[in-house]
Amino acid sequence: MKYSKATNYALHTMLYLAIHTPEKHIGVHQLAEYQKVSTTYLSKILTKLVKAGMVESISGANGGYKLKHNWETVSFLDIIQAIEGPTSIFDYCIHHDPECLIQQVITHAEEKMLSELRDQKIADISKKMKVAH
Repeated sequence: MKYSKATNYALHTMLYLAIHTPEKHIGVHQLAEYQKVSTTYLSKILTKLVKAGMVESISGANGGYKLKHNWETVSFLDIIQAIEGPTSIFDYCIHHDPECLIQQVITHAEEKMLSELRDQKIADISKKMKVAH
């Protein structure tokens, strides 16, 4: 099981925005520099986060990106699904039979993982990071 690099950048971008300035806009250049990634690549990721309603984009000299007003409710799963889509992580049993014991175990494991990712909020992690600094 592996998520794309885009998901990793999205998670780190959301955390950076939450820690540094949830109410202030940050330019894509600053965000890209922090993660050592191209602005073009990060802009595509940010576009997905904007479309998902997690981030707000303002153009212009004082523009940039900031978290939406409901950012404290955003979970890791929300961010992952904004980038990856709501697809299953595992390929299911070759027979596609709901009675397949292997499929049942995999389905159960995936449900537990999704539940954990749904419970983990960016706001909670940002609070831990602020305390550590």
